[in-house]
Amino acid sequence: MAKRRQLRGFDLKQIEGVAGLIGVDEAGRGALAGPVVAGAVLVTKEFLDGRWATTKAARVNDSKQLTPAEREELWLEFETLAAQGQIHAHFGVADVAEIEQFNILGATKLAMRRAIAGIYPPEAFERKSEPDLFASSEEVAAFQPTVSARILIDGLALRNFPYPHTGIISGDARSLSIAMASIIAKVTRDRLMNELDGQFPGYGFGQHKGYGTEEHREAVLRRGRCVQHRDLFLRKLFAQHTDPAQMDFL
Repeated sequence: MAKRRQLRGFDLKQIEGVAGLIGVDEAGRGALAGPVVAGAVLVTKEFLDGRWATTKAARVNDSKQLTPAEREELWLEFETLAAQGQIHAHFGVADVAEIEQFNILGATKLAMRRAIAGIYPPEAFERKSEPDLFASSEEVAAFQPTVSARILIDGLALRNFPYPHTGIISGDARSLSIAMASIIAKVTRDRLMNELDGQFPGYGFGQHKGYGTEEHREAVLRRGRCVQHRDLFLRKLFAQHTDPAQMDFL
């Protein structure tokens, strides 16, 4: 519990000198199937000093450490906080086609960009003037939004990411805003995977959420892939599989 209480204290230090703090995290990066989803949560000093953060933030933790019921309950509270204007929250999704096109890292960046872009308040972003049609390629490449909020992303800092940010290793266990974003990403993706379970029955998407469990691997071997499976991930998974009936995976 003491470790959880440190989440708010960490953000109070990080928010010094800026108008807000945006925590960002993803869910589904290592799955064999389904989209990758990112969550983003903007908090202010007023929120961190407010009643909810001081009395209830101890219930927030890395989404993987919470039960589905606990995540859903917190999601409802986040919706209330957002409706009251105490926080701003959004999510971004990159689908399987985009994962195949940009690889999983590129798709994760895309989902994070979409999540951050969904937080629109003027106090959060102050964009430079966009380059016009006659701008040079150097000017176009140099264009980046200027952010008055500090962005914290779980994990290592990202190269070629259009928003200035700080990577926080194990950020979902250190930062309240990242932990909140983690919950939003996880709940959103779980709901999407439950929908896919109805569209593509027999794989167990509703149970394992697309991750490479033994049951999932056996289902793929038995039924073959569906359009929600990530080809590159399956190639790696079955690289050592020698059953001739499954050579279409390789």
